[in-house]
Amino acid sequence: MGTAEQSEQRRGSRQLVSLVSAALLTFGASMVFVGGTAPASADPIEQCTATSGAIVAVDFGPFGGNVERGCDTTPITGYELLQTAGFTMEGTLHDGPAFICRIGKGIGTQYPTPDKESCVLTPQATAYWSYWTASPGQRKWSYSQQGAMARNPKPGDVEAWVYGGTDIAGTKGKPSFTPDDIRGFTTPDPTVPTAPPKVPAGRVDVPAATRWVTGTLTDGERVVDEGSTTPNHFLTTEAVFALAAADRKSPVAKKAADFLATPAQTDAYAYPAGKDGIPDATAAARLALVAEATGKDPRAFGGHDLLGDLVKYACPRDIGDGENVEGCFTKGDFRTTGQADAQAMAVIALVNAGVTPPAGSVARLTALQCEDGGFTSVLIRPGSMGCESEAGATGLIALALERAGGHEAVLQKARNYLKRSQLTTGAWPGVYYETTGNPAATAWAAQALRALGDEAFADAGISWLSKHQLPTGGFGFAEDDTESRLFPTATAAIAGAGSDLVALSAKPTDPPAPTDPPTKPPAGEGPDVKKGVAYLTAPSRLVQGRFYESQPGSGFADYGLTIDGAYALAATGGDNAALRNIVDFMDKGGKDGQKRGIHEWTLVGTKYANGGSIGKAAVLAESVGRDPRSFGGQDLIAALAEITCQAKTSTVQECAAKGNYAYATSVFKQSLGVMAQLRAGEKDAAAEPAAYLKSLQAPSGAWASLIGEHSGPEVDSTAMAAMTVDLLPDAGSQAAVDKALSWLATQQKKDGGFPGASGNSVNSAALAVQSLSLDASKYSARIAKARKFLASQQNSDGGFNVAKGGQTGSDLRASTQAVGGATGISFGVLKRDLTGTTPEPIPSTSGGTSGATSSGGNGSPVIVTPGENGGGTGSAGGSGSAGGPLASTGAQVGALAAAALVLVLGGWGVTRTAKRRRPAPGSGA
Repeated sequence: MGTAEQSEQRRGSRQLVSLVSAALLTFGASMVFVGGTAPASADPIEQCTATSGAIVAVDFGPFGGNVERGCDTTPITGYELLQTAGFTMEGTLHDGPAFICRIGKGIGTQYPTPDKESCVLTPQATAYWSYWTASPGQRKWSYSQQGAMARNPKPGDVEAWVYGGTDIAGTKGKPSFTPDDIRGFTTPDPTVPTAPPKVPAGRVDVPAATRWVTGTLTDGERVVDEGSTTPNHFLTTEAVFALAAADRKSPVAKKAADFLATPAQTDAYAYPAGKDGIPDATAAARLALVAEATGKDPRAFGGHDLLGDLVKYACPRDIGDGENVEGCFTKGDFRTTGQADAQAMAVIALVNAGVTPPAGSVARLTALQCEDGGFTSVLIRPGSMGCESEAGATGLIALALERAGGHEAVLQKARNYLKRSQLTTGAWPGVYYETTGNPAATAWAAQALRALGDEAFADAGISWLSKHQLPTGGFGFAEDDTESRLFPTATAAIAGAGSDLVALSAKPTDPPAPTDPPTKPPAGEGPDVKKGVAYLTAPSRLVQGRFYESQPGSGFADYGLTIDGAYALAATGGDNAALRNIVDFMDKGGKDGQKRGIHEWTLVGTKYANGGSIGKAAVLAESVGRDPRSFGGQDLIAALAEITCQAKTSTVQECAAKGNYAYATSVFKQSLGVMAQLRAGEKDAAAEPAAYLKSLQAPSGAWASLIGEHSGPEVDSTAMAAMTVDLLPDAGSQAAVDKALSWLATQQKKDGGFPGASGNSVNSAALAVQSLSLDASKYSARIAKARKFLASQQNSDGGFNVAKGGQTGSDLRASTQAVGGATGISFGVLKRDLTGTTPEPIPSTSGGTSGATSSGGNGSPVIVTPGENGGGTGSAGGSGSAGGPLASTGAQVGALAAAALVLVLGGWGVTRTAKRRRPAPGSGA
């Protein structure tokens, strides 16, 4: 027998022994029959908490079912817990009930069925029910080394049974859901500090640092090492970063960038193999960031397309996978980097410029995360031993992943690592085993934590840096280094300026100056905005705090309505945390219960890309300080330019005329696209769309509703177009705005309302307030009347009617517009700073508040609580059943509580016990 065969035999023997020891229970010799159990009634799930009772979950996913869970407040053994939680079990003929071969729920079918598994002998190691446990505070599953009858669950334990296979160490076949998914709450990591070290406030003297940096430059343009005559290009890029952090328009930074952009210097630094050879990716990435930080074009820098070359020469596959590629070891590596910092910088440079990084390049960064959540600075291959976390590498890679979007779980681990590794002085060590602070590592960590919303921890790092800034203004390599060095000084200057490498090199998106922008709500009686905000953010409406549904319980996000709600929250500042959750959900890859993200709504990148939807999402990004050129992983500003019609098409809905955005079939949609481009500073790209929008204005000053079809003048469209055209400073545009406002004033009713499609419309009145506030001093009386009208249409729950004289009852869509519109702030200048808010994990797939289909509405398993329905809606008035039997293994739930509240954790729909039916949007709470 050869070595491989011997190893395989030993592995098989150990596995079989493990399976038997893990599932066999201490039974007498007479217990050799097949044991079948009867279903029991589980305790109410809410009685099993972090300190009492135990919860067990069974994953019926391999058999087309859900993840079912049940509770027992006083379990004696794991076997008893499974039975009393409402499940039935059957053992094998050979081993008796001790080896659990089949599991069913209630009186339902037990799996695997006899045609798949006879349950006569011990099942094969690749297809059996494996047993997993997690004690209180544990956030990972452990493969049980005890059988279910031998294990005694402790208060707060959770257990899971998963069908499939594992190995003797339990490293394979783990549950695809987490213990917290089953608990229904997130277990805090006790090792992660909840507050930063207590240190006195401090600040870095950034001007002093930049004066020192300037003094290191030869001829004010380059760094030359002592004793050398050739430039140190690496340190020259660092000097540019430091100077640009203090002043994006720094003439010294621009001069140094000009020097680096001369073809001879670019070639010498980034193209050592010749100008037509493979570039040094580290140098190319740094030069691209220099270009972006100083307003240059990285696609035409020193005679090279730096970004194009980074993409062109990225490694297409792993070494050994087909023909080897020179300089490549792992797919996604930027060739010749070798270090994680260069990989991260290349990703930042590409995403900042709106270029999608090559396949695998971003994932390559995530593979560098060590078990403790930190990142190594070396581009080790996946699965390599010796992953050593470094605070500096963790900070830089976290910045890159946050910029790329869609890596919330990875970033959360990185944040936790940085918090854990911060010293009591406020500093971070260079590597995990050091006990003294490192200026560069501290600066990188502070940059990342500030960008991720942990300002207090970042401030503690800045406090330490302020104490170790040398009299020259610079910083040393280490805590006790008394000589100023350029590398740590540059990094500290960026952190000290409250910035980071991503923000430093991102394209500024300063909006044009508005006309008389209101800074506070107009004077006079108005609606209760605080109550309105509470209505908009109520959990019964805002699913998981992330989106509004198109229909209650559908799990189908109405992204347009959700953005309207976000606009309202941005205008009022009434709940910045809720606003951030909505924005992060869209920006960081969140999915609704139908697995739809924001761009399944905008359709960006498809032939049906919608100018109105893209513009609306971009304006949201601009309103909260996000980059519309990389929102949800897409460049929305470039997308608008791409879908600007060059001529009328045969299908009017696609392109009504030159300058129309594709499928922007209304003035409202056209306005949003133009507004987004203007706010992003793209005046040239917006010129034709803006001209087309202005051409649609009637001699009266009004705009009609539709484009390409006949429709009459409308308050809503006129108000929106006026807010958009007001961003254009030329006299003709301002005259068009004046004309529009004059027309709007003539439409006001005696009670202060305005006509709309629904009658005396709340929506129209709110938009009129925003538009008339462009000239608040002239129309103050009309604004006051309109706000009083809005107040009269607000209900006791904080929401608003659709229209006066119509059906009463709060309507979500009308409420979003009324709450934001009452502030009088134009969408064109809407701005809300989310500094100080804390990001929360983004569910990867979100279900509806009332449940969706039995598969979660998206094919994903649903974790079901006893007494709940895996399907069904929760709209008011009627049963709302969507089919599917109640999960009746727990406490009996009355008809009024049958609707379930679906929470999504880690990509799974988690259903908790619903105490009452969720009201439909607009029905009141």
